[in-house]
Amino acid sequence: MSHELPGHGWTLKKLCQWVEAKLGRRVSRSTLRQILKTGGLSWKKCKKLLSKADPEKRMAFVEEFQRLFERMCRDEICIVYVDESHFHQDLDLGYTWADVGKPVWRESTSPPLSARINWYGAYDFSEGQAFIWQEGKCNSEHTVQFLQRLTTWPLLANRQLVIIWDGAPWHRSQLVRTKAQQLGIQLMQLPGYSPDLNPIEGMWKWMREEVTQHFCHDSLQDLFLDCKAFIERINLDPTAMISRLWPKFDLDPDYEKLLFST
Repeated sequence: MSHELPGHGWTLKKLCQWVEAKLGRRVSRSTLRQILKTGGLSWKKCKKLLSKADPEKRMAFVEEFQRLFERMCRDEICIVYVDESHFHQDLDLGYTWADVGKPVWRESTSPPLSARINWYGAYDFSEGQAFIWQEGKCNSEHTVQFLQRLTTWPLLANRQLVIIWDGAPWHRSQLVRTKAQQLGIQLMQLPGYSPDLNPIEGMWKWMREEVTQHFCHDSLQDLFLDCKAFIERINLDPTAMISRLWPKFDLDPDYEKLLFST
């Protein structure tokens, strides 16, 4: 709905302007806030709807995953989620407790955007363990090396692996697919625009909360060590990790209806 005002969102300030322009009445923000609350509305953060997601493919994936889970429970396979993420030396912003009415500052040495670590990550859903590895840019060659490293990880050695990951170009390359076949790894691609179906996304968020939120590292080496220490720490409690990174076994029908309507 167009409100004929700058920007794309409604704020109390814009509502006051709109009421004055359309109705010729001046209303205070507190009055408008009370009217909105009485009408059952609240001020909340919007969520992004990835409208290119295909609900039918998402449902097919969940059904196939449920079959894989049954095989995992019979100890026939090991399900491993894989993803990549960039961690910058500079800090990430976020909420914190602070004195009322005072700004909160966190010092940054302003490292360049190029000062980052490109992590490959694996979440072993079968055992509640995580593994990260970095060798520079994420591409087909480094993905092949990562798969080789995974097969030597003691938890996964000599086990039938099913890797679930997204459709990144290097995941779909012939070089990677051939290597996975040679290693005896089954690859399962997530449906497009469905990061919510990959629980390792939650691990990256968790890692940022613990490692880079509100803190700018002095060097990439310090960042590297803190990331490794985080993984070592969460690996100490597999039950807590599985509980926090539990995958979806069904889909929210209200959300899926929104995808059908776009």
